[in-house]
Amino acid sequence: MMPRSAVPTNSVIARSAATKQSSWIATARFAHLAMTICVMAALAAPAHAADPIKVGQYGAFSGKEASFGTAAHKGVILAFEEANAAGGVLGRPVELVSEDNQSKAGESATIAKKLAYRDKVVAVLGGNPSSNSLEAAPVLQNAKIPMIAISSTNPKVTEMGTYIFRVCFIDPFQGAVLAKFARDSLHASRAGVITSVNNAYSVGISKVFREKFTAAGGVVAIEQKHSEGDKDFRAQLTAIKAAGVDVIFHSSNYTEGALICIQARQLGFTGPLFGGDAWEAPQLIEIGGAAVEGTYYSTHGSPESTAPEVQNFVKKFRARWDGETPDSIAALGYDAALLLFDSLKRAGTTDSVKLRDAIAATTDFPGVTGHITIDKDRNATKSAVILTVKNGKFAYVETVAP
Repeated sequence: MMPRSAVPTNSVIARSAATKQSSWIATARFAHLAMTICVMAALAAPAHAADPIKVGQYGAFSGKEASFGTAAHKGVILAFEEANAAGGVLGRPVELVSEDNQSKAGESATIAKKLAYRDKVVAVLGGNPSSNSLEAAPVLQNAKIPMIAISSTNPKVTEMGTYIFRVCFIDPFQGAVLAKFARDSLHASRAGVITSVNNAYSVGISKVFREKFTAAGGVVAIEQKHSEGDKDFRAQLTAIKAAGVDVIFHSSNYTEGALICIQARQLGFTGPLFGGDAWEAPQLIEIGGAAVEGTYYSTHGSPESTAPEVQNFVKKFRARWDGETPDSIAALGYDAALLLFDSLKRAGTTDSVKLRDAIAATTDFPGVTGHITIDKDRNATKSAVILTVKNGKFAYVETVAP
């Protein structure tokens, strides 16, 4: 440090000025070089490196509905991994922001708010049970964020607004398919129906089945009700057996469905039992055992299909998920993601209005679960299949076109 009394000479001042000027020139050259490098790096680097397209997914990844949620999630993950391996969408990677609703009522709406306003996603995939989608849809409609429901079949889901779509068929179609199957294939004339009163899906499909079965000349001899999570159905089944029915239709989930099959057989009912796509889960067989042999359910597709796109998907899914065979819910998750990516490409942007319009314009999209056309009510027009339990495994029975 220079003493306070010291005064620099002119030569020192000149050298100091020259040094500062040289330093400034060097700094300016370095800054220019650095800027040039940054610009060149920005041009050379992929444009999507720091700007992914964020897409949300909500579902039951734990709790009593986890079989649906985890199956769909695995299909979605596979689709995202394939898209990114192929260079992303619109030149950008796609990022999945997933949230578990833990099979709890009310959680889907909370998650939808987070995805919309905190995570700033451009679209949302989900849910599975219709009750989940009915919670989330109003939130996403208000935020003007497109939602594609994966396996929510209640008609009210897409009635929530113009930003709400689905890749699965709806209950009126599924209910009609099951009524036709009961009359034509099972030759049933008298049916008993068991409905879960606090499950929107169950109430909806039971209503349509009753209407279509009756219109086809059958008689719904008795209807019984239960609540989600019930385990003892002996009172309902005793009444149904006493009504002299040929078949029993249960319109709710696989856990209750398996228990109903066990208890129906214990009470001596020997006729066919069947359900909707909510019966599709390995747990139906794990819980029901021999009691579910010969039962039936309607669903969205079958891994036994010989269609090349189905066999290709099954091969890729097994490779990704340790040999696991995908069910139709996994295939629907995969289809939902691929349809969204296709819509983004057709829209050419992530703008919500243009993306919504592109999804709505989807025609004959080649999905794993069948060719998908989105109709004027934002529902998917497609076929359904009937599966049965045979020798402890799910087996294909027939396909029913819309």
